[in-house]
Amino acid sequence: MRNKIVAGNWKMNNDLAETEMFLVELKKQLFPENVVVMIAPSFTNLNHTFRSLREHPVMVVAQNMHQSNDGAFTGEISAKMLKSVGANTVILGHSERRAFFMEDNAILAEKVNTALENEMTVIFCIGEELEDRKKENHFQLIKTQLHEGLFHLSDSAWENIIIAYEPVWAIGTGETASPQQAQEMHQFIRKTIAENYSKTIADKVSILYGGSVKPDNASEIFAQEDVDGGLIGGASLNVESFMKIINSF
Repeated sequence: MRNKIVAGNWKMNNDLAETEMFLVELKKQLFPENVVVMIAPSFTNLNHTFRSLREHPVMVVAQNMHQSNDGAFTGEISAKMLKSVGANTVILGHSERRAFFMEDNAILAEKVNTALENEMTVIFCIGEELEDRKKENHFQLIKTQLHEGLFHLSDSAWENIIIAYEPVWAIGTGETASPQQAQEMHQFIRKTIAENYSKTIADKVSILYGGSVKPDNASEIFAQEDVDGGLIGGASLNVESFMKIINSF
C-alpha cells in the first residue's frame, strides 16, 4: 500500500521567529496515523525544526542540495550537511529551481544519484509549463523528465523515490489542475514507470500533486486513484490550512 503524504514546501519564507511560532502551533495538533506529514523549512531553520519536532510525527525535509559531496561551491549545501542537521529527505527538481537556477535534467540526475548514495529519500518534481499543455506536449515533456532524471536508477532505488507532479501553470497562480487532469497525469506517470520498470514498482511509488492545493480543493484531488497526497506551497505556511489539507484524505 502506498504512503499518503502531505509535504509543506515553505520556499523562501519564515525566519527563525516565524518558524518557531508555526512549530508551537503545529505541535498542538493531532495528526492522522495514515498520513506521512513533512515540512521543508529554509536551510537556516532545518536543525531548529528537527530538534523542535524530535518527539512529533512530522518529518523535516530540505528544499534542495548540491550534487557534489563537498568542494569549493560557495553557498551550497551537501547531502552530508543536510543529514547532519536532521534532514533525510530532499526535494529535487522543483520548477522554480529548473526555471530560476537553470537546473536541467542532467544536473538533477546527478543530484538524485548523490542523494541516494547518501541514503536519502528524494521528492522528485516534474511538471509542464502552460505553453507545453496548450501545444499538447505535456505528456512527452513529463516522459522526458522521468527518463532523463530517474530512469537510470536500479529497481531497488525506487524505494527511496517520491514523485511530485506540479503543473507549473498552477503554482502560486491560484489556478489548479482539475481533479480529472491531475488523475490523468498521475496515471500516465505511473504507467510510464511500469513500462520502464514493472507494475509492482509503479504501484508502490507515491505520486503527489503540487499546484495551488488548498483546504477547499484538497479532498477532491486526493480522492483520485493515483494521487497519493500533495506538495503544498503557500497553504502550508498557516497551521490551520495545513492541517485541513492533512485531514483531507
